Amino acid sequence: MITIQDLHYSYRRKPVLDGLNLNLQPGYIYGLLGKNGAGKSTLLKNMAGLLFPRQGQIHFGKYIPGRRDPGFLQQIFLVPEEFHVPPIRIGEWVRYQSPFYPRWSTEMFNRTLKEFEIPEDMRLSELSFGQQKKAYISFALSTGASTLLMDEPTNGLDITSKSQFRKVIAGSLDEQKCIMISTHQVKDLENLIDRITILDQGKILFDESLDSISRKLHFGVTYDPQDIPGALYSEPALKGTTLVTANTNGEDSRPDLEMLYKAVMQQPQRLNAVFKN
Repeated sequence: MITIQDLHYSYRRKPVLDGLNLNLQPGYIYGLLGKNGAGKSTLLKNMAGLLFPRQGQIHFGKYIPGRRDPGFLQQIFLVPEEFHVPPIRIGEWVRYQSPFYPRWSTEMFNRTLKEFEIPEDMRLSELSFGQQKKAYISFALSTGASTLLMDEPTNGLDITSKSQFRKVIAGSLDEQKCIMISTHQVKDLENLIDRITILDQGKILFDESLDSISRKLHFGVTYDPQDIPGALYSEPALKGTTLVTANTNGEDSRPDLEMLYKAVMQQPQRLNAVFKN
């Protein structure tokens, strides 16, 4: 669906994205991880056609995002980290904006608002920032766009709202839809994403599916200090030491995204070497 080839982007000659290559397919939820300033927002804006590559190409089917063709705009929706909402009621907002999306679903919008516990008769400007973000996410999911890009969508959400977010995102995915979620709050994507891409200083440090991570890595706890030197990553826990190791014995373990992220940031070459074998 989306092909990114040798993507470069700079702000005032300062490189932000440096030779990125990615392929995104429908039916999957992608997690774009990285610390603040890694280039996540810039990548999403290039994909949405709001910024223009200095070098390289992005193809969205037959469309090039930077041309902003109407057919492209109907198929993609970006939920930015920061946004402005007009001082009107939610119903008015929907009436003005939904006609731009031919596959708009009022049923989906009402159901998602209810899941998020957002009152339909409120003015957007009267909602808290977290409520505004949930209304924005509800609108995004209801557009019928085949690709959703979400930049730090859980910022401003409390623990309950983050749980609601994971539920509505998982429930909205189908075989025709692709979702990419950018975040530096790794735990917020637990049990949600299918593939992880980690950026650092404009480069891709790691890009693997959850299935591949489960097969190649083992996440566990040890009480034996002799196990620590051979680990790809380790850190003290309340009891024992948590480890990320190469899964040489074919053992099943639940991937810990936070541990994985720390391991990649600390030992990117060692981690990637495991996946080449």
